Amino acid sequence: MTLLNKFNKVIPSLMSFLILTPLSFGQSEGLFEDEEILEIELKGDVKNLLKNTKGEPEYFDFLIAYSESADNKKVIPLRLRTRGHFRREMNICEYPPILLNFAKESTKGTLFSAQDKIKLVMPCRGEKYVIREYYAYRLYNLLTPNSFKVRLVRLTLVDQSDFDKSFGPFIGFLIEEEDQMAKRNLMESLDKDLVQPETVKEEDFLRMAVFQYLIGNTDWSVQYRQNIKLISSPNLGKPVAVPYDFDHAGIVRAPYAMPAPQLKLPSITDRRYRGFCIDDMDRFENTFKEFIGQKDAVYSLYADSDLLDEKYIKSSFKFLDAFYTTITSPKRAKIDFQYPCLPGGTGNVVIKGMN
Repeated sequence: MTLLNKFNKVIPSLMSFLILTPLSFGQSEGLFEDEEILEIELKGDVKNLLKNTKGEPEYFDFLIAYSESADNKKVIPLRLRTRGHFRREMNICEYPPILLNFAKESTKGTLFSAQDKIKLVMPCRGEKYVIREYYAYRLYNLLTPNSFKVRLVRLTLVDQSDFDKSFGPFIGFLIEEEDQMAKRNLMESLDKDLVQPETVKEEDFLRMAVFQYLIGNTDWSVQYRQNIKLISSPNLGKPVAVPYDFDHAGIVRAPYAMPAPQLKLPSITDRRYRGFCIDDMDRFENTFKEFIGQKDAVYSLYADSDLLDEKYIKSSFKFLDAFYTTITSPKRAKIDFQYPCLPGGTGNVVIKGMN
């Protein structure tokens, strides 16, 4: 069965838009509470939007359209621009990532009520890699609410310039806004540079760092806020590190992904723990127990998917198996998770963007 057929099986196309189950509109979090794939159209100067991949990104006027019911189509004006660094500037993607910028007065009474700026992840080298990255976000959602919620969309781009062409439909996903994620967790975004990982709340840091090891992602650092957001509250004392952007993870296996040369890793499927040095393995005990407690849910996330192909699911099981074998073996766990303590290793290399 092809990927498109799977989508058509799961989400029947009743019109040019998806008929959505009624939601609690007016709540900013409502957009991310439904797991149905949201079908949308973006209409505007697609040609020049997609070409805008160098220098300071430029905003373009667009319309977003979706259906709340068979006879209730919503059309909202907004502005779009390309975003990101690696996937935008390296000319490796068919579609660069997009930022959706809403005016709040135009979203009242809609699914996008109270939304401001939302990231849209586009298919860089095919839909399957977008879906795999989406599941990496969902995996972290299983572990903690201090994580970005995501929503799959089935997107059509309608060019209204002189190019006069449509693109799609194809699958992408929306990422919850940073401020709303923080607010949902009764915290605020922390705008602070060069934060040392040792100053992050240890329980949350270890959960995040072990998760990055689980999915085989080395493209992050707390110090330079590389694919890490910090949230905090006055009562918390220490900030919480929240990861995002997992396209370079081994579990995604994007064709363009590669480890930073400084890490001296053969491939993205070779795991490397990139937390700071902790020579007392007892400090990992609760974190490992948390991952073991969620093991069935982690495997079910992939096993129950109608969007992932069977071959990928099987290979992901093997990838997950290796992780769980490591954290349940004291000897293997010590070798991997004390790697940052080795003076001659690359465990303390700080990533500041991918070259």
